[in-house]
Amino acid sequence: MMARLTPFDLVFTQEIASRFPSVADGLLRDEADPADRDAFLMNREAVTVIHDLVPEGGLGDAVAHLAALVHHAYLFWREGGWTFTLDRATLDRLLRSPSSGARSTRSGLPDAYYLQVPRQLVWGRLGPDEPYQPLDGCFVSPGPDAGLRALGVFGLHPDRRGFAVVEAVGEAAVWPRPADAGNQPLAPHMDGGSKAGLYSVNDPAELLLLADRTTELVAQTYPEVKMGTDREIQLR
Repeated sequence: MMARLTPFDLVFTQEIASRFPSVADGLLRDEADPADRDAFLMNREAVTVIHDLVPEGGLGDAVAHLAALVHHAYLFWREGGWTFTLDRATLDRLLRSPSSGARSTRSGLPDAYYLQVPRQLVWGRLGPDEPYQPLDGCFVSPGPDAGLRALGVFGLHPDRRGFAVVEAVGEAAVWPRPADAGNQPLAPHMDGGSKAGLYSVNDPAELLLLADRTTELVAQTYPEVKMGTDREIQLR
């Protein structure tokens, strides 16, 4: 069975990715932290990559989403391109387990990776009048104040390069939040979602929660595989 493509595979062709070493050299020259978004966007080489990915006609305010994607993609490339995949049973277990209220471990995690969820299982929409789109997965990396950055990728299709992204930054909320009493995390809000056994990301906080719920399993798995050559790892 062929591995699923990631957003990195679809957008960051060899020609684009081959320019990331120059970005790395520029950040090293500037003594900048690669995870610092502001420092990354001050880097001339990084800005050139972003500019070259802007389609004809421009992106307007959405250029900030492109900048976030390029930053996450650079960190993903820099760390070696790790993709961790979830099957249905593992995702169910992680989301249905009770929250302890304690911060999930960050020790042992790669500095950046892509978390890929089962196809057409988790859905979300970018606005109240927008259609629901399937979540392919999210890029995960350290955020400010020991939190996380998670960039969710929605509507990805292997036959086209276009997709939507939503970024969430911070510390995952303890579940349940007061407004969600009685609901499981990522409870489906679309018509027929519960009957179909689907999940939905209903706000950025739930995207962070999805990333956070998987960090302990990634941290347990990564030391066992990091010396190998396979960069797509099934979480169980």
